[in-house]
Amino acid sequence: MIKVLLVEDSPVALTLLKRMLTSNDQTEVVGTARTGIEALELIPKVNPDVICTDIYMPQMDGLEFTSQVMAKYPRPILVISAGVQNKDTQEVFAILDAGAVDVFPKPAGGLGVDYEVTKKQLINKIKVLSGIKVFTKIRRTTASIMLTKSSISTPETRLSSVVSSSDPDKIRVVAIAASTGGPHAFQEIFSSLTPNFPVPILCVQHISEGFLQGFLNWLKTVCSLRVEIAEHQQVPQPGKIYFPPEHRHLQIDAQGRFNCTLSPPVDGHCPSATALFESVAQFYGKESVGILLTGMGRDGARGLLKIAQAGGLTIAQDESTSVVFGMPQEAIKLGATKTVLPIQEIAPLLINKLMINTKVIAKKPGN
Repeated sequence: MIKVLLVEDSPVALTLLKRMLTSNDQTEVVGTARTGIEALELIPKVNPDVICTDIYMPQMDGLEFTSQVMAKYPRPILVISAGVQNKDTQEVFAILDAGAVDVFPKPAGGLGVDYEVTKKQLINKIKVLSGIKVFTKIRRTTASIMLTKSSISTPETRLSSVVSSSDPDKIRVVAIAASTGGPHAFQEIFSSLTPNFPVPILCVQHISEGFLQGFLNWLKTVCSLRVEIAEHQQVPQPGKIYFPPEHRHLQIDAQGRFNCTLSPPVDGHCPSATALFESVAQFYGKESVGILLTGMGRDGARGLLKIAQAGGLTIAQDESTSVVFGMPQEAIKLGATKTVLPIQEIAPLLINKLMINTKVIAKKPGN
């Protein structure tokens, strides 16, 4: 049984969450609290595996509560938010910055199909979070959170950082994808990139509906490059970071333009990392870099292999710095990765490859 503590001041939302989590034999609600203060008192008594918290609560809100938890009783924290207003999404990512692991939309009322889908998604999300080990760690000059997941990986799949001698001599694009734990990983990479980064960066992040723009706004606070949502038929520009619109794949067509489609999920996701990587491999070939970061499942592994087979440079985040090692591990098993690195070493490698060791050629589509 996975023990869950619910911190929620709305009686309706609390009832729905309790109903969802007590409807199966894998999760147990061991406590509820209306405020962060009440929840802090409960934690040592009920010893939860996962904490679900609202944002806005009386006496102590979700941000202060998360900061207190990570300082006193580190636990995986899932932020439950309506996420319908810009202010809400800004608060969500402030809480993620304080140490929460992931975000989930607050369930609506009713017992229809949407209720069953939401219940399944919530339970699956809590299953993933229950295996994450969290601890506080000082990084740079501020206290932040390092999260690791050991139960998904095995020592046999652990690799050291090895850069292949067959790395490409030109780079025209970087493609990056992540799932659980991705916001922190993207933040780590983008905060280290220089303003003159000379190629476009195409990204996929699995994230709940309604939180994409807030995620991008959060990244903008730490990144010197422009971060935006890709537009259909747009030509990717050097020095810009692109994410797909919600519920659409981000792909490159035969003319080198964005194809933001409503196609069916690939590897269980839309947007899909595999869909992005495969299109990048087809258009850019050996002049591409593919990076697969932390995440549950196998999305991106097959696509990263396509980039490797085309001669591009492929990188996977290592086990020690991944919140969930599932996606990188699947790529490693397929032989799709030429380099395995801790998250803090990925941006320096990109800068080194693009600024020092390579000739960067900006080509127009079709040239």
